[in-house]
Amino acid sequence: MATIEYFYAAHSAYAYLGSAKLMQIVRDSGATLVHKPNDLRQVVPAAGSTPTSERTTGHRAYFFGRELDRWAEHRSAPIMGHMPTHHRKDIDLPNCFLIAAGETGPAIDALAHAFLEQHWRDDANLSDAATLVGIANGLNLDGAALLAKAGSAEIKAQYERNTGEAIERSVFGSPTYFADGDMFYGQDRLELVERALKQPYKR
Repeated sequence: MATIEYFYAAHSAYAYLGSAKLMQIVRDSGATLVHKPNDLRQVVPAAGSTPTSERTTGHRAYFFGRELDRWAEHRSAPIMGHMPTHHRKDIDLPNCFLIAAGETGPAIDALAHAFLEQHWRDDANLSDAATLVGIANGLNLDGAALLAKAGSAEIKAQYERNTGEAIERSVFGSPTYFADGDMFYGQDRLELVERALKQPYKR
């Protein structure tokens, strides 16, 4: 069975825009989706890229303005007309919360999509524990249990491993997908991922 390794962060705009398409690809192909939430604050600089907050106003206006709007329309993924209010807050908690939900399976698939969607569509504060628990409960998951697990040493260690693996494998942004080991960066490559699962590209 094919495998897609999914490196992303819980608050990533472009992971959100590609999320529904990714889930559709997984359903249609029968591939196993392996979630690897990671700390972009370490991954991006390690790859030699400039953190988003340090890029020029014009660059940010394009990638988080016009480009975001076009892809939102193209993917039928509604977004707010501004950066989420709490976007610059803690990203460790929601990433660890996702890891607590498991590496594969319907629970983590649904929770990851819900975090991304509610952050970019509804301005959800993903740094707020009560918000995360509420989202999980709304999916018939045990939000309180996931929150407790998210704070454990085991989950924090896995988060560090995910981040280290992303750096080692030259991931430089979110989302990045590995289709049976072949890397594709950006949700705009999802159609290529879909093709690779059916017919791998020549090496």
